[in-house]
Amino acid sequence: MINSMKKRLAVFLIIPVALLLAAAGTAGFIYARSMLLDQWQQGAILKLERAAHYMDMRLGRPIDWIQMFHATGSTSDAPAAREFIINRIKGLDGVAAVDLQWADNLRHPGRAGMHADQMSRKLRMRFHHADISRVTAPRYDAGKKAETVTLVSELRNKDGGLVGRLSVSVRFDHLMQDIKELGWWQSNQVCLVDESGQYLAHSAAMEKREQLGATGDPLEKALLEKMQESPFGTHLGSGHPPHLVGGFYRLERAPWVLIMYAPGREILAPILEFRLYYVVAAGICIAFTLLLIQLVGGRLVRQIGRISRAVREVAEGRYPERLSETSADEIGQLEAGFNEMVEGLRERDFIRDTFGRYMDREVAHELMKRPEARRLGGEKREVVILMSDIRGFTAVSESLSPEATIGVLNRYFSHMIEVIHQYKGIIVDFYGDGVLVFFDPQEGQLEPAAARAVQCSLEMQRTMSPFNRHLRQQGLPEMQTGIGVHAGQVVVGNIGSSTRAKYGIVGLAVNMTQRIQAEAEGGGIVISEPVYNLLADGLTIENAFTAHLKGVQEKATLYVLEDFRVPPGS
Repeated sequence: MINSMKKRLAVFLIIPVALLLAAAGTAGFIYARSMLLDQWQQGAILKLERAAHYMDMRLGRPIDWIQMFHATGSTSDAPAAREFIINRIKGLDGVAAVDLQWADNLRHPGRAGMHADQMSRKLRMRFHHADISRVTAPRYDAGKKAETVTLVSELRNKDGGLVGRLSVSVRFDHLMQDIKELGWWQSNQVCLVDESGQYLAHSAAMEKREQLGATGDPLEKALLEKMQESPFGTHLGSGHPPHLVGGFYRLERAPWVLIMYAPGREILAPILEFRLYYVVAAGICIAFTLLLIQLVGGRLVRQIGRISRAVREVAEGRYPERLSETSADEIGQLEAGFNEMVEGLRERDFIRDTFGRYMDREVAHELMKRPEARRLGGEKREVVILMSDIRGFTAVSESLSPEATIGVLNRYFSHMIEVIHQYKGIIVDFYGDGVLVFFDPQEGQLEPAAARAVQCSLEMQRTMSPFNRHLRQQGLPEMQTGIGVHAGQVVVGNIGSSTRAKYGIVGLAVNMTQRIQAEAEGGGIVISEPVYNLLADGLTIENAFTAHLKGVQEKATLYVLEDFRVPPGS
């Protein structure tokens, strides 16, 4: 009787377990295959987006200056500005040549060699509107002994007639510089094509080709079709696993597309190998099911119950103490994974509550490595402080509805936050229409932090031009911001209580920065003498003046910043 019951129990247990293992293995394999393919697709898009961003950034510099040249089109008194812009374009990194031709030169090329006074008259010619008509494919320039890409901008009168043409040639190797430094460019199958699929460049892992889809490959044809419909995407080739998987990403500043390929078996290699191991393990699991249930069942239930109670605590917003890892099996791994998850949630909440929403995650993780960043309190050290404020915003806000006022401020701060993150600034707080930022050298020299702060302030002012252009298009008043930059000793750390703390700075230097910022005119940047002394070799100063700052007995020497270039070798 007992033996019969044991047999029946064994049969009733083994059959469900066998079916469950088979179903779980199949479902897990399908899910894991889908997950690995999805992960590769997402990773490929992120890699391609980063590479496209690098190219767009290098194309953006000459394009931005060309657009500034366009802005002088309808004015009659801007020859100096146009000549200045042309010279600035010529001086940009990677620019090989700049060619400005007016209508008579386009009709009579033989007249191209004009004298300086004739060129001056040409620069005074007016045009009604302009745009960048095309970006050429790379072609070899024998004069420059390099491949160049030409940005062609056509200048037209009110009737749409061609008045002139501005052509800016940029070295192709300059545009590709950041991409070729990425490790995956050489190790993966990656290429750059134009909108028609013509190959412009490809990695060493690809054989030389002329046209995407020319070989009749269905994957390449599918990618070519998707490129016409979407700015980015992926496509799986035929087969199970697919022979090849492809992804693409379109550049914003040029009609080019980056494409990446990977073999399907290479992507799915972990689960293809695991499939065989799973079948073997399933057989062993079935053979020892009863024994495992008898020996481990009770202990397993207790362990799962303990983890379940801890999960409920997390769901209720309370983080339990670290679970003791009682074994090295799957349950032990689950306990270790749970502990890592809770630690990650603690760190996420600590970053959110202490450093706030407006700090670059890379900077936040660097700060987390410092022991004092986790403690309440702080330490004295030298930092560089930046404060900006919108001039006359109170009067502007009175002419707008509350919703429009908040909308304008949100768009303004989104532009400023992006620039501040770019230069690794730490946002302390927003004060109405102002923002307080500091640049922490983190045990290094103060000079690099000062350079980042000054570069950030210049970029913030440059950002105001397209922002105001957008406001004008919306029928909203333009805004100007004044910025002050100062270096001094403050207390840096977690300010608040054990229940609510925020990473920031306090001290006299903060008040000094606010006073210095108040001296800046709209669209201007004023720096203090300590900042000037740190960066004097690279600064271009518009003028210097002295001012009585509240709370300071002696007059302070202040400088109106015009530009800054990092000295060579710095």
